[in-house]
Amino acid sequence: MDLQEYRGVSIYAQQVDGQLSRISLELLGKARELADELETDVTAVLIGSNVKNLVQPLAQYGADKVIIIDNPILKDYRTEPYAHALASMIKTYHPEIMLVGATAIGRDLGPCVSARVATGLTADCTKLEIGDFPINPVAGKEQKHHQLLMTRPAFGGNTIATIACPNHRPQMATVRPGVMQAMKPIREAKAVVEEYDPVFVCNHKYVEILDIVKSVAETVDIMDAKILISGGRGVGGSDNFKILEELAAAIQGEVSCSRAVVDAGWKPKELQVGQTGKTVRPNVYFAIGISGAIQHVAGMEDSDIIIAINKDENAPIFDVADYGIVGDYKKIVPELTKQILNLKMAK
Repeated sequence: MDLQEYRGVSIYAQQVDGQLSRISLELLGKARELADELETDVTAVLIGSNVKNLVQPLAQYGADKVIIIDNPILKDYRTEPYAHALASMIKTYHPEIMLVGATAIGRDLGPCVSARVATGLTADCTKLEIGDFPINPVAGKEQKHHQLLMTRPAFGGNTIATIACPNHRPQMATVRPGVMQAMKPIREAKAVVEEYDPVFVCNHKYVEILDIVKSVAETVDIMDAKILISGGRGVGGSDNFKILEELAAAIQGEVSCSRAVVDAGWKPKELQVGQTGKTVRPNVYFAIGISGAIQHVAGMEDSDIIIAINKDENAPIFDVADYGIVGDYKKIVPELTKQILNLKMAK
């Protein structure tokens, strides 16, 4: 493999039902940063049927080029045609870096594509940067520069691993939704558009979709919330979350939780914040009864304002909080709820 043939940063621009997924814009933001450091360009790979109208948003959010693979076969996501399309694009255009969202679709697509192009894949990344590998020089081993360093939680979130792929290309990663930030759109931005035909030949791996059933989620997406009231082990039990829910209702926020709460069965996984949960960036984040383990902090430290309530004055959560209250949340939170309601009534 001639590594010099591979240039540029590409992202898989996921769309569902003709709508760009938020992760596509987040990936473009990170791709722009990586490309600027490598002095190269950003390409968005758009796969689907009748999706050419999505080119302009991709340009506005950072794509220098958009490669469109448009075919009726690609109307709905299926592993075989989508994997064939993306793998063929990689073999033709030779991107140095290929990023895919760690969504349900991306977690299926990424590994299939990496196997077809004979490269590695680092899954569920929470950080991407350009650097040297090995990170620290090792005697007798060449240190390669301008490598993609891919960081992800390992062993259930109890440790952090930084991985590189120095000898194969492209360097591939799936990236957890919410951890990267989309850039501010440039309304007048334009992108070079190329249509690519990977030539589809149906085979026994082309599954037939009999029906698509869409259901309404029972829980809110905490990644969209502007205010989060998050509870941890210190809340003491599932029944006690009613206190947090009353505050959330008063302040028009949503309830979330730590991993310990999910492990205890008090709240569903969909509400978990942290490295093994979701990454959130609300305007206000209440951390109630949460100690502040690094795994949890990694999922909420970019919140605009962090308010911690904990009876342990030495809890690590106070190190990242903008405001901290030491005391019993069972007394503090109801009083806070009461004062908020009084202010609303006064208006």
